[in-house]
Amino acid sequence: MERSTIVRVHEGLHARPATRFVKLAKSFESNIDLVKGEKSVSAKSSVKLMLLGVKENDEVIVRAEGADAIEAVEALIGYLENPKSGVDEDEQTGGDKPAAVEDEIDAVAVPLAVEGRLKGVGASEGVSLGLAYPYFPDEIKPESRKLAPDEIDAEVARFRNAVTIVQKRMDASLAAGNLAESDRGIIAALKDIAADDTLADEAIALIRGGMDAVTAVFGAASKLATEFGEMDDPYLNARADDVHAVGRQLCLALLGREEGSLEGIPEGAILIAEDIGAWDLARAPLKRIKGVICGHGGATSHVAIIARAHGIPAVLGLGYQVEQLRMAGHVALDGGTGEIFADPDGETKARFEARIRQASEESIALKVFRDVVPKRSDGVVIEVAANIGSLEEIEAAQDAGAMGIGLFRTELLFMRHMHLPSEDMQTEIYSTLAKAFAPHPVIVRTLDVGGDKPVAGVDFPDEENPFLGWRGIRMCLDRPDIFKPQLRALLRTAIHGRLKVMLPMVSELSEVVRTRALIKECEAELKAEGRDYRSFDLGVMIETPAAVLIAPMLAKEVAFFSIGTNDLTQYVMAADRLNPTVASLNDVANPAVMAAIEMTAKAGVEAGIMVGMCGEAAGRPDLIPEFIRMGLTELSMSPASIQRAKKCIAELASA
Repeated sequence: MERSTIVRVHEGLHARPATRFVKLAKSFESNIDLVKGEKSVSAKSSVKLMLLGVKENDEVIVRAEGADAIEAVEALIGYLENPKSGVDEDEQTGGDKPAAVEDEIDAVAVPLAVEGRLKGVGASEGVSLGLAYPYFPDEIKPESRKLAPDEIDAEVARFRNAVTIVQKRMDASLAAGNLAESDRGIIAALKDIAADDTLADEAIALIRGGMDAVTAVFGAASKLATEFGEMDDPYLNARADDVHAVGRQLCLALLGREEGSLEGIPEGAILIAEDIGAWDLARAPLKRIKGVICGHGGATSHVAIIARAHGIPAVLGLGYQVEQLRMAGHVALDGGTGEIFADPDGETKARFEARIRQASEESIALKVFRDVVPKRSDGVVIEVAANIGSLEEIEAAQDAGAMGIGLFRTELLFMRHMHLPSEDMQTEIYSTLAKAFAPHPVIVRTLDVGGDKPVAGVDFPDEENPFLGWRGIRMCLDRPDIFKPQLRALLRTAIHGRLKVMLPMVSELSEVVRTRALIKECEAELKAEGRDYRSFDLGVMIETPAAVLIAPMLAKEVAFFSIGTNDLTQYVMAADRLNPTVASLNDVANPAVMAAIEMTAKAGVEAGIMVGMCGEAAGRPDLIPEFIRMGLTELSMSPASIQRAKKCIAELASA
């Protein structure tokens, strides 16, 4: 089914109208293409749609194939023929920002120097003082060369060869055997971006339009990075840095060059860079590096993950101020506050040296609790586990002495890829996790995404408050095509360790019942296929007031509770945890929240099931005694809090 029309959308399918056009196209099941001249792109890809360059008064063809093809074509033609399509959003936002406004916003976003201090984003906790090691590789500039028609095929082949070279370089790094397991996972993720058709297709489209390969890679990477950068979720924002890093490697391959090495960095140095790729940092002699400062990046970037995994203080997102550190001799930084001091004076230097000594003494004192198995005074073991969101964080959890994983957030696995992860990919990742902590338990939370955390392959409705909307178990039960592959992967993983699975955002008993029915379906399918699998304990997160109130009923249907204090607090207090104006209400210690936790614990204890906690409150020494009194026997937290929590429980028992 196809129809042609003249585009009447004001100024054509630029950013906002293109986004709305794609959203409309995605509401139909049919495969839909938009054709302009000899070019045809998927109507469900906003980047490809914008690259098509559809202008007002252009003639285009909408082509659809599928069960709802007629409806799809009619709806999309109606959109293209409406001069006001997309205008309402422009009016609400004031249209595209003029250059002056953009400059003003950028200036506000860049941190300012105050009294010799620079301020960036604290991305990896810890303080450090050391020799400055500026790392500013040569800038790569677009060639901006116009291709002759007979050069295009050769240039496409040159680009494809560059992709192969980058993949081989990354494969060689993965095979070298000198990488930490956490760093291997990051390089594998970068390789996934380099191999993804989205980036390649965009670059090739530009080449076929007459652009040289280097310039095309710049354009394709910038477009794709912008897509990630405009999303609300910080994890997706951080993928923009990864796209730029891969783009740089492709450009280097096209130019026959390789990135400069960090092998020469001296012991105890502070690495300073305008931008550094996760691949370059992962291959660096990390034991010599005592700090990382970077103009780009944020707390959820791969550079930050690497730094945290290796215990390296890091300050990122410094902006243009990083240029002030090019000539610095020594640098002091605080990875918690994001503060940096170039060539610190005697007083500042003494203050940092004292803090470094104190942190070292505290760390040494806490290390004796790494392998401690904390118990209540009656001998019951209290499992102190880790909250993690990726395989890159396994080592940090193991080094801290985690007694398993109390929360593995699977949404990052879905959000960091530009396509839905396959069942086999999920099985491999979950199995790696289960094997790493066997015989300790590993609790995997099923996909918890919503309007505030979009993922590829799921079209979320516009919601006034996505925290109260279509998220967590609600979305999963409505999308068995996404949920069942995850459940199948978890069943296949269960043969490798003590796997437990918990459901997020439960508010009705029927949600558990329906999930159990899906699990039974998956077990029957796997059995018929002759695949190995094993059943797992099914639990629920207690994070809605509804779940607290029906906890006695839920306790009869599940094997364990895990209290998610972050969401539970905001729902009990009716205070958005991301809103600074009501931040004082978001306190777990509030009597109302503590009462909800105690009600949950009481229901679980009376039913004889495990009650745990996976919110960050689980690591608060001031609250741990109260949680133990309530009957909680599992506390899960960030790895940095584990040894302190074990110490608190041990002292409580001895007292």
